[in-house]
Amino acid sequence: MDRLILGIDIGTTSLKTAVFTVEGKQVASAVLEYSLLTPETNIVEAPCGIYMDSLCACMRMLRKNVDTRKIGVVGFSVQGETLCMLDESCKPLGNAIVWMDNRAVRQAEALRTRFGDALCYEVTGQVSFEACWPAAKVLWVRENEPERFAKIRHLLLLEDYIIFLLTGKFVAEGSLLTSTEYWDIRTKEYWGEMLEFIGIDPAWLPEVRESGELVGTVLPEAAGLLGLSEDTLISTGCLDQAAGAIGVGNIRPGVFSENIGAALAICVPTKTLTYDPNRKMPVHYFALPDTYMMHTFTTGGMCLRWFRDSFCRVELDLQEETGIDAYDLINREVERIAPGADGLITLPHLQGSMAPDVNLNAKGVFYGATLKHTKAHFARSIMESLGYIISRNLETIGDMGLEVNQIRTMGGGSKSDIWNQIKADITGKTLNVTYSAQDTACLGAAILAGTAAGLFESVESAVDRMVRIKRSFVPDPERHAIYQVQYKKFLLSAGKTRASILVSCGARLAPFDIRELRELMEYDEMEL
Repeated sequence: MDRLILGIDIGTTSLKTAVFTVEGKQVASAVLEYSLLTPETNIVEAPCGIYMDSLCACMRMLRKNVDTRKIGVVGFSVQGETLCMLDESCKPLGNAIVWMDNRAVRQAEALRTRFGDALCYEVTGQVSFEACWPAAKVLWVRENEPERFAKIRHLLLLEDYIIFLLTGKFVAEGSLLTSTEYWDIRTKEYWGEMLEFIGIDPAWLPEVRESGELVGTVLPEAAGLLGLSEDTLISTGCLDQAAGAIGVGNIRPGVFSENIGAALAICVPTKTLTYDPNRKMPVHYFALPDTYMMHTFTTGGMCLRWFRDSFCRVELDLQEETGIDAYDLINREVERIAPGADGLITLPHLQGSMAPDVNLNAKGVFYGATLKHTKAHFARSIMESLGYIISRNLETIGDMGLEVNQIRTMGGGSKSDIWNQIKADITGKTLNVTYSAQDTACLGAAILAGTAAGLFESVESAVDRMVRIKRSFVPDPERHAIYQVQYKKFLLSAGKTRASILVSCGARLAPFDIRELRELMEYDEMEL
C-alpha cells in the first residue's frame, strides 16, 4: 500500500487535515474554519453536512501540494459529545447538537435524581450529570421534540457519522463514548439502565471498536469527492485530546500533556482504571486498548485572547503594520516582568471553572492590583494563572497515586517560549515541546491509522519514530520557590471568590456547600 497517512482533526470551529510520511514528516496541510449556530444562549448547533463539506474543501487544498491518491490510510481526531441523529434513510434529523450546547439542564438534573452523581462516576468516569453530556441531550430531544425523536434510527457521535459517510459502516470507539454517559467504562458496553431511562433503542447505536482499528476501504463515491484512491483504508480515531496526547508522545507512565488553545486541556494516560477519591477528576477511556486517561479542561488561551482583543490595540495595530504577531509583542513585554507579577494574581475563569475545581459560576478576577502594575503585569499574571491551574491538576493526579516526571506541551500556547518557561518554573517539571506541537491531533490520528494499517508494529514504535522533541524548558529552582508562594496565594484567592459566590446563594446552600463555606471563610483570616 502507499505509505502516506492522512490525519483529520474535526474541531469545534475548524477542520484541519495533514498528510504525513511514516517518518513523521508533514508533507501538506490544510485548514478550514466554520461557524456554529447559536440561536439562543444555551443552544449550539451545526449543520451535519458542514463537516463533510469542510473535509472536501480541505482535500482540494491538499491536492495542490500532494497526490492524495497516494494516501494509504485515513485516521481521525474528533471533538467529543457532538451528536448526529439519522432517520431510517440515514439522513440527518436536523442539525448536529454540538458539545458546547447546554439546553438540557433540567434533564441532567433528572438523571442526577434517578442515578446519582456517585454512580455516574463509577459507571462512566464522568464526575456528574451535566447538560453538556449527550445522555441529557437525548432526553431533552425526547421530551421537547417528540416527532424528531420518533424518527431516530441511528444515534451517532460526530466521528461515527463521518466514518459512516466514508465507509457505510456504523462503528464507534471508547474515547468518545466515555463522556456520553450512556457507555460503561468498566465493561466497554452500553449502559442498559441509562438507555432504558432516556429511551434509546440499543439498535440505534454503533458497534463498539477500539481506536486505531480498520473499518474498511473508502466508498467509491466518497473517494471521488475527496480525491482518494478507492483502496484507501479508513481507521477508527479518537477524542481530539487523546489524539493530541499521542501526537506529542504522551503514551507512557510519568508523562503529563497540556494543551493551551481556546481551552486548557490536560491528559494523563494510565493502564489502570483509577478513580479520584475526591470525585473531582474525570476518567476517560484512552485511545490504546484497556488504557485510561485523566482528562479535563477549563478556560485557557481564550483568556489571553480576550486580554489581547480588549486591551492591546497598540499591539494589534503594530501587527497590521509590521506583520509581527501581537502575541509575540505581548511576550516581549511579559519577559520584562519578574516572576509573580509583583503580587498580581489572575483567576482566569471567564467561562466558569472545570475539574478538579468545578464551579460553573466562577468568574474571572484580577486580585491584588496596585498603582505599580502595568499592562505587561496583567498579561504575565494571566500566563501564570494557567500555570497554576496545571499545577493544581498535577496535585490532584498525585493524590490519585499517579506520578508525573515531565510535561509535554501543545497548542497555541506552546509557541510562546516565555509561557513555556513560566509553566516549567511553576510546576517544577521539565516541559518539552515537540516539532509537531501545533499539529499533534492530526499526527496522533495518523499514528493510530498507520498502526491499524500495519505500517508500524505498535503505537509505541510509531511514536518513537514520528515524534521528536524540539526544545526542553527546565525549571529554575529560585523562580520555582517564588511561584510556590504565589501558588498558595492563587488558591487562597480562588477560595475567597468561591466563598463570595456561596454567600450570594443564601438559603439555597446545600449541606456540602455550608461545610465548604466554613472552610473557605477561614481563608479570610489569612493574609494574602
